[in-house]
Amino acid sequence: MESTAIAHSVLSHGGFPLGPTDPLLRQIQDLNVEVVLVEMEAGSPERAAAAIELLHSTTSDLAIFAVGAMTQPMAIVAAMRAGACEYLDREGSTSALLDAFTRHSAKRQKSHRPSGRAQVFAFINAKAGSGATTLAVNTAVQLQRTLGSVALVDFAPLGNCQLHLNVKPNFGLADAIQNMHRLDQSMLENLMTQCEGGLHLLSGPQQPMQVVPTPAELARLFDLLVSSYRYVIVDCSSRVDTSVRLITDLSNRVLMTAQPDLVSFWSAKHMRPFLTDGAQSEKVSLVLNRFKKIPGFSDEDIEKATASKIFWKIPNQHTAVAPAIEKGTPVVLQDTPEVAKALRGLASELSRGDSATTGTAPTTAPVKESGLRRFFGSPLRASN
Repeated sequence: MESTAIAHSVLSHGGFPLGPTDPLLRQIQDLNVEVVLVEMEAGSPERAAAAIELLHSTTSDLAIFAVGAMTQPMAIVAAMRAGACEYLDREGSTSALLDAFTRHSAKRQKSHRPSGRAQVFAFINAKAGSGATTLAVNTAVQLQRTLGSVALVDFAPLGNCQLHLNVKPNFGLADAIQNMHRLDQSMLENLMTQCEGGLHLLSGPQQPMQVVPTPAELARLFDLLVSSYRYVIVDCSSRVDTSVRLITDLSNRVLMTAQPDLVSFWSAKHMRPFLTDGAQSEKVSLVLNRFKKIPGFSDEDIEKATASKIFWKIPNQHTAVAPAIEKGTPVVLQDTPEVAKALRGLASELSRGDSATTGTAPTTAPVKESGLRRFFGSPLRASN
């Protein structure tokens, strides 16, 4: 299972559940198990079939794969009648299991895939340490809360979005790039880490990534992303290379993050020609993070110094932001801090631009998360 690169085993049990109140069923639900493998023992296939029927009747949105010998036609029929959606050969290869995962994922995506193509918003630091990651994470979380179907892509040289969200990814961007030759929507979704609230994270590398995607690979990745989600938020952090330049082309808006100091303004002015390839583009705009008024320096002076229009301002409230990052609980989820209100306003303004383009009014009701995030295998075997 682990060798499929899209599955992770979280539970193995030496017996079958005995009834609707069996603690094993609660474990399966608490662990958010999505796929259960039930072994069809040669001597007692009826016990396994009964377990499959119990799982099928007492759980929702759970895929059940029966595993057994292909020389037992009655066991195969019993497993499928009980509610198994796949019957796999115990002696089969890894590719057979991977194919079964892919078929199941494809079925789910047909009913959960959003219509249209996603809006892509990229965040990048004008100067290292300006807070692009914090803004990207909080924007993604807020858009997920209000509109749903959001993917956060950590494109930093060394990913740390996972720390802001307090998750431990099993797969991420590096896996997507290494498997680009066979990457499809099913595999991409299984490389995502599901975060609280339903946000999907394509995590960044845990070691500085040596492989840089080619333009064709990057275009392929983003084509899959915009076909699968409503919003794609990209954290470029302080990365500056040809990939970031291409991400600018693929984005609907690039939010260059700067602090209110002259060094950041100088950096922003010199970053802009790189991002736009020297062209005059309204796509790249400025977000002033940790904002505080500079005496004698107006907004017009800032826009002149950076050659960029100011899109939004985030107030300087380190006492609220720093603990939120330390705890892995995005500050946008808090009610009172002014910085949280400003971050919610940023997300709202971005979504307003989306609705103005698409003609769809933004909503305030959270959207229920759907779709297969990651396969969790839970082999169930009869005791000797």
